[in-house]
Amino acid sequence: MTSTETVPEVAAHRPKRADARRNYDALIAAAREAFTDKGRQASLEDIAQRAGVGIGTLYRHFPRRQDLLEAVYIEEVEALCQTALDLAGAEPWEALVGWLHRLVGYIATKQALADELFSYIDRDAEVIQHCRTAFLAAGEPLLLRAQQAGVVRPDTNISEVIHLVVGIVMIPSSGAEHFDRVLDMALDGLRYQPGG
Repeated sequence: MTSTETVPEVAAHRPKRADARRNYDALIAAAREAFTDKGRQASLEDIAQRAGVGIGTLYRHFPRRQDLLEAVYIEEVEALCQTALDLAGAEPWEALVGWLHRLVGYIATKQALADELFSYIDRDAEVIQHCRTAFLAAGEPLLLRAQQAGVVRPDTNISEVIHLVVGIVMIPSSGAEHFDRVLDMALDGLRYQPGG
């Protein structure tokens, strides 16, 4: 299952005309950058300026701030899910670990975006459920392949592994290097230990 199959209504809202699509993509990129830099303080005017478009163009694509937040969130989820497909040809352990490190990085850097989005909608809203489903669908084949190769313990599932990763990102830390180190230590416990 691809992320676009998991979140079908998002693709339907993307503009078809080339010029409109360019503006849409520029707004998403500018919003991603602004929310990463400024969090909740990022203004729609700043985002439009960063994208090189007028505020009217922003509102044509995203009538409410929540619409823009959802679009950026979903684009980020889809990109992360795509990396799972990109890693599918690697060795089973390396593919799983590589994707989980990307997941940690994604969660750590997108916390402000998620916090603001959740201030508009419930964590159980349909768009959030679709994104959770996309994460699970993207990571599960990597985990299963690693389990089938005998490099990951067989008594776990992708939901537990993602909970582990989310828990790591919630630890107060000094940055991405700390998260990566803690994740590596946790993943040592995920490895299959014959006779252990």
